[in-house]
Amino acid sequence: MKIKKAIIPVAGKGTRFLPATKTIPKEMIPLINVPMIFYVVEEAVKAGIEEIVFITSKGKEAIEHFFQKNTELEEFLADKGKQDLLGSYNSISDKIVIKTVEQTEQLGLGHAVLQAESFIEPGESFAVLLGDDLVLSDSPVTAQLAKISSENNGCSVIGVMEVPNKDTKKYGIVKGEFLKDKKTLVMDSMVEKPSPEVAPTNLATPGRYILNSQIFNCLKEIPRGAGGEYQLTDAINLLCQKEKVFAHIFEGDRFDTGNPRAYLAATLEFALRNKDFKDDMIEIIKETSQRHGIQL
Repeated sequence: MKIKKAIIPVAGKGTRFLPATKTIPKEMIPLINVPMIFYVVEEAVKAGIEEIVFITSKGKEAIEHFFQKNTELEEFLADKGKQDLLGSYNSISDKIVIKTVEQTEQLGLGHAVLQAESFIEPGESFAVLLGDDLVLSDSPVTAQLAKISSENNGCSVIGVMEVPNKDTKKYGIVKGEFLKDKKTLVMDSMVEKPSPEVAPTNLATPGRYILNSQIFNCLKEIPRGAGGEYQLTDAINLLCQKEKVFAHIFEGDRFDTGNPRAYLAATLEFALRNKDFKDDMIEIIKETSQRHGIQL
């Protein structure tokens, strides 16, 4: 079954990026000249997603507006002979249907996903992509996970990546048994932020999921967990008790943008990978370092 729908939670307040996020959604902060959320939506579209449900909150309207046509701007650019400036963005917008659901209370990622239940048919699998984590890869991570799901009768698949053992305490870490390909596990459970001494693996979950509709029943069964919120991790652990759930080591380079330091690192990385900005960025780094007496 082709996966056509994706849920993208964007209701968070972005407090680590204050004061900017007082008026600008965190997801609209750009990496160079492209909002972070564009890369998430682009991944979904390249994976064949046709409908996206943003789980949003008050003050986040700019996210939906970004993916809508702006006829006045397009006419202005056409008059200036610069219509190509919006070409790639319009091509993405033309391929998807955007819907929004307001999450009036921020009660955790599990609660956010549950808000989209009415958009998912019984027995349908769907993608969940978190906007804090961007992944550059030849094949979209969502497509990689969808392939595993399709090969296993629509089972849920959690995207995972290897992290240094010392960093397991920063992530949800999966436990399970590898299949023959040594890239995919049948999950037993997910452990939230274990210390390196007790972590079952070093496979972390950075925010890419293929879930089937059974997850909604699990989300309704779980109590509030860490922080008094409904945790998606708890629902996935419950799902593991009911049916097979897979974890798959995806291919690609993941970039965290969830805090200012990580955002700065991602900005530098994206600039150096962009042929239009690479040379300028290298020159800026050299000049700035020299100005501050820093030897590279």
